Amino acid sequence: MVTIEGPGILKVYTRGQFRPGETDVIRYAVLYTIDGGEQKTKAITGIERSKKAAYVDGALGVPGELNTFEIALSRGSHTIDFKLKDITYNVAARYIFTPSKPKKQDWLAFSPMFPSEPVDLISRETTTSYNRFSMAKPLKVDIIGPTELRVLTRTENHFQMKGRINYRVQVRENGKVINTYQLYSRVSDVAAYKDVKDLIPGTACEFVIIVPGGKHVYEILPLDQDKSTLLGRLLIPVTDVKLEK
Repeated sequence: MVTIEGPGILKVYTRGQFRPGETDVIRYAVLYTIDGGEQKTKAITGIERSKKAAYVDGALGVPGELNTFEIALSRGSHTIDFKLKDITYNVAARYIFTPSKPKKQDWLAFSPMFPSEPVDLISRETTTSYNRFSMAKPLKVDIIGPTELRVLTRTENHFQMKGRINYRVQVRENGKVINTYQLYSRVSDVAAYKDVKDLIPGTACEFVIIVPGGKHVYEILPLDQDKSTLLGRLLIPVTDVKLEK
């Protein structure tokens, strides 16, 4: 499992293992999912024994040739899970991430469908509106694509909570689960509730939903019982806002 903040390119380097006595070419398939979405397959075939690389422990045999593939990641937090389709051969992997700059664009706050529970936060003398949501009352939004839906989430913390706070957020499109984001936050040093005195907001975590063409209903909800509520803020690109006459 690899956790990365996009956008950027994740390069995946793999080497199969030739055990002592094995001389034939090997093949293997790497299965991976991004943010709990659709499983993808990278088939790697025709791998021969490496003529340049060797194991420090010669008893392991000989490493195979290096194979590399790339995964483009969009803006926001991502979790990528890797596994082998079959365990016929041992495979070692390493990862290098090259970040890129997000494209410049202006964003506009987008209101969820009712009922919603607005919550105001103050950060550096600026008030920003979020909406509280839960498993029973998810954030729900009706949107027409193609566009992007930028989602900012924050945990709601008691004063005694310290350190890293892990949590999960599920996204459903038209009733079907399309992604599960594994996020982490810390108690914010700069944000505070405007009207709530017994809680502290967490730092904001971000992900972006790519909305295909047509009308869609999205539901965003937490999955952890011990974090019954989260705060969410939705934004869309200003260029995609269509004003009704």
